[in-house]
Amino acid sequence: MKFDLIGDIHGHGEPLVELLEILGYRDGGGIYRHPGRRVIFLGDFIDRGPDQRGVIDVVRPMIEAESALAVMGNHEFNAIAYHAEDPESPGNFLRVHSDKNVNQHQAFLGAYRDDAEQAALVGWFRSLPLWLDLPGLRVVHACWDRGAIACLDDRHASSNDRLSDELLVAASRPGTPEYKAVEILLKGKEIPLPEGRMFHDKDGHPRHDMRLRWWDGKARTYRDAFLGPETALPDIPEEPLDLDGLVGYSPDDVPVFIGHYWMVGEPRTLAPNVACLDYSIAAPAGGKLVAYRWDGEQRLQNSKFLYVERKVDGP
Repeated sequence: MKFDLIGDIHGHGEPLVELLEILGYRDGGGIYRHPGRRVIFLGDFIDRGPDQRGVIDVVRPMIEAESALAVMGNHEFNAIAYHAEDPESPGNFLRVHSDKNVNQHQAFLGAYRDDAEQAALVGWFRSLPLWLDLPGLRVVHACWDRGAIACLDDRHASSNDRLSDELLVAASRPGTPEYKAVEILLKGKEIPLPEGRMFHDKDGHPRHDMRLRWWDGKARTYRDAFLGPETALPDIPEEPLDLDGLVGYSPDDVPVFIGHYWMVGEPRTLAPNVACLDYSIAAPAGGKLVAYRWDGEQRLQNSKFLYVERKVDGP
């Protein structure tokens, strides 16, 4: 099977349709199809962008008609927890309705005001798997980690087919093995910086923890292992770092595709068998909606990235 993998969309419906048409998909009866290929969406359909409904109205029929597959993004997981009442605290929710969380979810809440429609869509989000392990390739939103996958498989059988109530509750409780596993799969791995060190993220927020290049077994220092904006590199120390067990996706493993990380610049592989397809389509300054055309190759090629660019006019 040949696949076209598409990164984080975040409510940008027009670029999605444009990209599908560039890839050769055509709308037939409300479902985009290709005569010889299928899409795999990498999650984060919702939040941020102006066309929440437009995105869902394209991706959901494709998935239900088996014209596409998808994995869950952290924004879908957040939405499920946001709308799920805490069984141990009636009247409260598994994702706290703080000002920050409401603001992050506002685009979705504004697009889906009807409670029944909202509940039905959030229920559909629960059918999205956390990962896909297919012949010749793997797909996860942020980090392929065997330990995290094994934890969820062992403790919650079949929850990758549909997110169970038990896993949802456990994964919403900081400190549980499930919380850690889902954080890794959907947000990546982080470690604390040395005391007194920090950097500013893409939104200008100070950060004292850094994300890891979890596939890079050659990393030896904090700076080698840092995954984040290049502008922050001068703030990341070059001190030695013991990453044994934290990083390393074997170069002999099948290709893995991820989203989540808000990359910038021209799309390119992170390793011969690792590709990130999130190139910041929802960034205030504009970005790219990126696809990779996979035809079975086990060493990924930069020439097989395609994208639609969303440009924002300056002041």
